[in-house]
Amino acid sequence: MAATTPSFAFSGISSSSKLHRISASSSYSYSLRPITPLRAHSAFKSAKIAAAISIGDKLPEATLSYFDSEGELQTATISDLTKSKKTILFAVPGAFTPTCSQKHLPGFVEKAEELKAKGVNTIACVSVNDAFVMKAWKADLNVGDNVLLLSDGNGDFTKAIGCEMDLSDNPIGLGVRSRRYAMLVEDGVVKVLNLEEGGAFTASSAEDMLAVL
Repeated sequence: MAATTPSFAFSGISSSSKLHRISASSSYSYSLRPITPLRAHSAFKSAKIAAAISIGDKLPEATLSYFDSEGELQTATISDLTKSKKTILFAVPGAFTPTCSQKHLPGFVEKAEELKAKGVNTIACVSVNDAFVMKAWKADLNVGDNVLLLSDGNGDFTKAIGCEMDLSDNPIGLGVRSRRYAMLVEDGVVKVLNLEEGGAFTASSAEDMLAVL
């Protein structure tokens, strides 16, 4: 039976976008617990940091994955997310980690309507976690559809923009993750980039993005 293109509740990606359905079972259960704030801070503080993309650069193409509102696994390219659109992409070091779960993601969920009133079409959170973990995180925080949670599971996009953060030397087991950032992208070009050092959270909040808009 031919697959039909699904509709999407979040702003900025229409049913005509080049999104691809993947056959996968969504009947998974999770027992995930956040690491403590003290241990997370210590791990991020000692991270090895690479050079990053800059304002004025065009984002490289990459494919990210997510579960839609019907529980189907989908993929979206950077072009799907940013072409002819004003998009906010923000990244977190890890789903279920303290600052990401308590402040960063909830802040964008809370301010989503205000950001869209300023002309933002799509708001998306990127993390080097698999799509199943991102799905569980979305459900745990009751995120809804105003913010899209995207899996960069292999870190390909994160590495392509030079935002990887190597936590391999730490005992928590996070490996290579993404630096925390928030960027405003217009038609694929970076217009604003608030990139944090280590696991800091000082310039990449929803309020910071509202201020520049």
